[in-house]
Amino acid sequence: MSNEYVPPKVWTMNQENGGQWASINRPDSGARHQKELAIGSNPIQLHSLATPNGQKVTIMLEELLAKGVKEAEYDAYLINIGEGEQFSSGFVDINPNSKIPALSDNSGAKAVRVFESGAILVYLADKFGHFIPKDFALRTETLNWLFWLQGAAPYLGGGFGHFYAYAPEKFEYPINRFAMETKRQLDVLDKQLAKHAFIAGDEYTIADMAIWPWYGSLVLGHLYDAAEFLDVASYPNLVRWANIIALRQAVKRGRIVNRSWGEEWEQLPNRHSAADIDEVLNKQP
Repeated sequence: MSNEYVPPKVWTMNQENGGQWASINRPDSGARHQKELAIGSNPIQLHSLATPNGQKVTIMLEELLAKGVKEAEYDAYLINIGEGEQFSSGFVDINPNSKIPALSDNSGAKAVRVFESGAILVYLADKFGHFIPKDFALRTETLNWLFWLQGAAPYLGGGFGHFYAYAPEKFEYPINRFAMETKRQLDVLDKQLAKHAFIAGDEYTIADMAIWPWYGSLVLGHLYDAAEFLDVASYPNLVRWANIIALRQAVKRGRIVNRSWGEEWEQLPNRHSAADIDEVLNKQP
């Protein structure tokens, strides 16, 4: 008797599909419960979680603050996606796709909502005039790599990460398929970084901020516990870049915002001021 899966003529949801996120996954969109989001006193309101996509934005905000851009001060509220908080009516009002991060800019007469992490990076870069080149060709190259990340990361996260780390069972075919694609992507980055100090050239940009939480974390051993499996040491230019970015103070600060797991010194579920981060980091041994 064959165990081969035969798709039905019409797909229906299997309530027993298993996996870490099975309890929140459904094929429909929209709010599932009524709850307004908290609103702080800072111009920018962020509702997020310190996944790689969430870290992109908090790193960007901390980099702006490090440059002295006081208008980038922000409140960051934890969204517990495991508990389905991204399906509250307040969150859906900002992001109808119910994915973190979601940002509201309340600095003007009317609040501006921004969702999708790549869009948030571009919005903040354009609004404050930092971390995206003004030269048209260099700006385009930066956006090339930002959009590369937006298209590539799902193969790493939803593909490789899911089947290697989160799926209820290990299956050879999907793990091999997505490991091969992940290694191809690592090779793309390694070859680019063999020619440039940073992803889009010789300037640190939003492309680095977008790619580091995913691929930098992966090669530094902080994602899926897969560094040895993927032989990340064979990508020396990527490892060099990942270590350089990891040393930036704004990166150290941004990566712990909206984080509720790990060591005590790297957990800051909610952030309202620079002092909140200082207090947590001061606990580091």
